Amino acid sequence: MTNAPQVPAMHALPDGEAEVSLVVRLPWEDVARLGQEAGRLAAQMQRPVTLDEAVSYRLRSTRPSATHAKPAGEQPAAVSALPRISGTA
Repeated sequence: MTNAPQVPAMHALPDGEAEVSLVVRLPWEDVARLGQEAGRLAAQMQRPVTLDEAVSYRLRSTRPSATHAKPAGEQPAAVSALPRISGTA
């Protein structure tokens, strides 16, 4: 058990979106790819980009186009179904 302050796992944002906090263990190769993605975004946006922002952008750009929640009877997709940063299975 750690002495770190507890951060809520999810909270609503003023723009109608939600922010989810989680810890993910990644191999260094994936971290390097995220750094490359952040560099590419920084060049495109003409400003510094964090790894968090690069991950968020990557997830948004690869998700299905649905803009609403699924009906209550449907089960959410497994975490393993999320796109890999490396693009490999």
